[in-house]
Amino acid sequence: MEKQFIVSARKYRPDSFETVVGQPSITRTLKNAIAGNHLAHAYLFTGPRGVGKTTCARIFAKTINCTNLSSDTEACNTCDACLTFQESRSFNIHELDAASNNHVEDIRNLIEQVRIPPQMGKYSVYIIDEVHMLSQAAFNAFLKTLEEPPAHAIFILATTEKHKILPTILSRCQVFDFHRIQIRDIIAQLQRIADKEGINAENSALNIIAQKADGAMRDALSIFDQVVSFCGNEVTYQQVIDHLNVLDYEYYFQLTDFFLTGEYKKALLVFNKILEEGFDGNNFISGLSTHFRDLLVSRDPQTIELLEVGQEIGNRYQQMASSCSVNFLYEGLKILNSCDLSFKQAKNPRLLVELALMSLSRLHGNPAESVESAMRPVAQTLSPSGPQPVGPGKAPSAVPKEVPVKTESAPTPPTRPPQVQMTRLSDLQSRKPATAEPPVGSTIPEGLKEDQKKPDILTAALLKSYWIEFAEKLNVDQPRLYSTLTTQIPDLSADKKIILNLNNPLQEKAIRSIQTELLQFLRARSGHFDLEMQTSVPEEQTEKKLYTQEEKYQHLQKKNPDLDLFRQSLNLELE
Repeated sequence: MEKQFIVSARKYRPDSFETVVGQPSITRTLKNAIAGNHLAHAYLFTGPRGVGKTTCARIFAKTINCTNLSSDTEACNTCDACLTFQESRSFNIHELDAASNNHVEDIRNLIEQVRIPPQMGKYSVYIIDEVHMLSQAAFNAFLKTLEEPPAHAIFILATTEKHKILPTILSRCQVFDFHRIQIRDIIAQLQRIADKEGINAENSALNIIAQKADGAMRDALSIFDQVVSFCGNEVTYQQVIDHLNVLDYEYYFQLTDFFLTGEYKKALLVFNKILEEGFDGNNFISGLSTHFRDLLVSRDPQTIELLEVGQEIGNRYQQMASSCSVNFLYEGLKILNSCDLSFKQAKNPRLLVELALMSLSRLHGNPAESVESAMRPVAQTLSPSGPQPVGPGKAPSAVPKEVPVKTESAPTPPTRPPQVQMTRLSDLQSRKPATAEPPVGSTIPEGLKEDQKKPDILTAALLKSYWIEFAEKLNVDQPRLYSTLTTQIPDLSADKKIILNLNNPLQEKAIRSIQTELLQFLRARSGHFDLEMQTSVPEEQTEKKLYTQEEKYQHLQKKNPDLDLFRQSLNLELE
């Protein structure tokens, strides 16, 4: 007769504390409690699915009834209590599924059963799975028994949603929080099972399975069985990503090369190929965000341990990270995160992703495509006689631009398309000639004289141009703030204080959220590092509307106090 197939999640389910994967602190605590005879009457095991809650409950129940414990507090698996447990005929261990037995009658039957002492061993253990599914009345019926059970009864409650448990229940239990299993622990367990089954699996293939399982060992074993059915005894990385519909790392590395060289056209073609292969744009953006995060942690030996990929892929990450600046990765993560948040609300999701890819392609600093250099020929074309003077008696040959100062603390903001700034050309014509100005977030270099640190005059027109320039940076990510900044233009007082009059408290709250960044930009841009900002909102003067008869009567009484005396004299009542 052919041997029946048993799925790996059942076949290799842990039967001792030592074989539990990824929960060392919990298993050690339970073993110490058994060894020291410090057993509580109620436990609550909580955590995500597939991390070992019910498994640990069964092992704990078997171990406390074992009559021949080993030196390391493990069940012997040879005594009568252990054998009956392994053969699923133990009368000391009772399991209840609260998802289907969640009524008061079910709990009352359980309470009646708790009174019966065990026929073999010292304890009767009651494992209630998915306990959060119990009704309010069932919880209340169970409360007294849970607080003062018989000496032989121990309750183990398991749930994935601890927040749904009544606080009165939680206060009567020892709570153990199970965490998601680490990828490296899942890979190690899958490798042990593959060796036992005679399966040759690539480490990178097991890594993909572990990532797909999202911290759940049971899910990882189910995916492993599925992949083995597809691949046979030779499990390769390429077969796994094809079967599980996972995007290959090679696409991300190829796109990063295009971003570094500014080849947005090739990046768009790669994205089109990804869509043709059936991958979703949202999953692509999420994967690319993870890719940038992995590049960032690969730059430093102290954070390289946060990289959860195979050895071969890890080496590629280290090589590519050396050619990516921190500013590039940081700004790239901001762009991808913004795209991910806006994806579900976008009417044209593909265009949103393509805009993100083009923005990433412009991050690595190509001065030939900067906004100022793109505007310069436009300004000369619009003016019939070349560039106009920007100050009295001064006519520079080109629109002034900032002198770049490299700093490690401030990330380089992404450049914007030249069309955004073209509408502000009239404001740019009022600027003074170019001076060596520190960028946002930088400090004034030591050794500069006072007259070199700031220009002679800061006019309201110049302040307006800087104000609009900052607002343009928020046009895509924060359109409401952009609208507020472009409609509420500030005034400049004689003592270099920026006066901003706003329409309502909501605008004031929005401005305060970026006030520090805005002031830093204006100070660095103008060279006046003593600038301060003052906001004001007009007080609300709205009359309260009168709705009820009583409110109307009280309003009239305030105007004429004798009205109440008149009402009492005639014995009148309000309708």
